[in-house]
Amino acid sequence: MKKLLVLRAFIVGAVVSTASVQAAEILKGDPVAGEQKAVACGACHGADGNSAVAMFPKLAGLGEKYLLKQTQYIRDGVRPVAQMAGQVDNMSDQDLADIAAYFDSQPRGVEKADPELVALGEKVYRAGVAERNVAACIACHGARGAGNAPAGFPALGGQHADYVASQLKAYRKGYEDPTGRVTGGETKIMRSNAFGLSDMEIEAVAAYVSGLN
Repeated sequence: MKKLLVLRAFIVGAVVSTASVQAAEILKGDPVAGEQKAVACGACHGADGNSAVAMFPKLAGLGEKYLLKQTQYIRDGVRPVAQMAGQVDNMSDQDLADIAAYFDSQPRGVEKADPELVALGEKVYRAGVAERNVAACIACHGARGAGNAPAGFPALGGQHADYVASQLKAYRKGYEDPTGRVTGGETKIMRSNAFGLSDMEIEAVAAYVSGLN
């Protein structure tokens, strides 16, 4: 009887494991299919993911895993974004994975950083602010702002400074207020870091990363 139960447990476990692997394979994005599915996205984010308007983030080279997760959050109402209302409501996980794969495969252009803010921005990015427990951005986002794709940390280099600043302020608000941005994970890394930054430091580090490549 015990052997039979063990066998059944093994079979069930194998089936679940196989299903998980298949699900992961299904969610692997196809950039070719994604290009067609992303046509409407181009109106705001640019056909190649390099938006011309600072309020719309550049999606090119952002990170496939990160972009997929964020569009799922937006679709499912976890991360409200007024400009995205209705845009991805009817998309499947596979649709979003394909779009993420397409945009991540595109090269990102670089912005011109504000020279008056670069020095402070570089200091915050590379060293953090120890007295306020703000960790260095470089630890997760890399020396050149390329991010960490396997970990789901987005590429920041070349992103619009205004957009980066707005998101840091949203994370800062989310540390205490659920109407802010709260999608940084259970450890609240982004919320905790942003909470310790002043407006000037946020503007500076945003300017600095906009010129990274």
